[in-house]
Amino acid sequence: MLGLLVSGSVALWVAILFTPILIRYFRNRQIGQHIREDGPATHVVKAGTPTMGGIAIVAAVVLGYVIGHAGTEIRFSRTGYLTVGVVVAFGIIGYVDDYIKVHHRRSLGLNKRAKFGAQIGLGLLFALLAVYWAHASTALSFTRYDSPGFEMGTGLWVVWATLLIAAAANAVNLTDGLDGLAIMPAALVASALGIFAYASGNAVFAHYLQIPEIRGAGELLIFCASLAGAGLGFLWFNSYPAQVFMGDVGALAIGAAIGVLAVIVRQELVTLLMGGVFVLETASVILQVASYRLTGRRIFRMAPIHHHFELKGWAEPKVIVRFWIISLLLVLAGLATLKLR
Repeated sequence: MLGLLVSGSVALWVAILFTPILIRYFRNRQIGQHIREDGPATHVVKAGTPTMGGIAIVAAVVLGYVIGHAGTEIRFSRTGYLTVGVVVAFGIIGYVDDYIKVHHRRSLGLNKRAKFGAQIGLGLLFALLAVYWAHASTALSFTRYDSPGFEMGTGLWVVWATLLIAAAANAVNLTDGLDGLAIMPAALVASALGIFAYASGNAVFAHYLQIPEIRGAGELLIFCASLAGAGLGFLWFNSYPAQVFMGDVGALAIGAAIGVLAVIVRQELVTLLMGGVFVLETASVILQVASYRLTGRRIFRMAPIHHHFELKGWAEPKVIVRFWIISLLLVLAGLATLKLR
């Protein structure tokens, strides 16, 4: 409990104190967001808003996780190292992408193939280390404690984990189109996964709740608290009207963290439910592109779907809060599965 409180509090205050420093730094050097030309007209006023604020999120998560172990008997775990490593690595990909955008003063950064290729490469490296170094389970669990679930085998599981991490990273990135829209659902999902991690790491709780027992998974609760605390601290400045955007450096890091946590605690399917807002945003883009290429028609006025509701006349704060409400309900539904097994 001490580690949970310390990690969450440290991450929260690091984000609150460090983000204004970044905002001033970016403003002084005129490092601001470039708005896509085909976006909603109401977003024009956001041009120039400082971006790459996700640097504060990554720093807060790492510091919160490390300091959260101080004064406790909890030891760093291999899965914890991997999780932090993935956050930093995906944050670096996002940073390079953001840097190209602001340096060349455009809304597009890394080449799509290079960006996705880097994500797949890092996801693959994590999956291999998770299996051969951290001894992660290669079973897909969607049943009960006394049922092993579907044993995927090392090869199939590595592919599954790689794709899930990359997909989660991009899903959060696609959702991050309105002020605070992505960070609150991410904090909620991270908090819920922390509960799953703690329960999975405790043999008594795992047996009672009929979920897979995963040795050492409880240590990830400290990471989840750091992620949630960092997100809430950043939201103080990212809420409407945003003083700073997280950029790809924040969105990719957060999304990858959620994907990694889902894989480690063997709650991939429940995470898809709890992160339903991210799934909806991603699906809207896929459907929009597929429909336009196949029929020449668009399903939505604009994708991702949050822009569709904006163009229907919903004020931006209304879209944001309603998506937050949906996310909260989905997270609660995911937690309810603990007693429905």
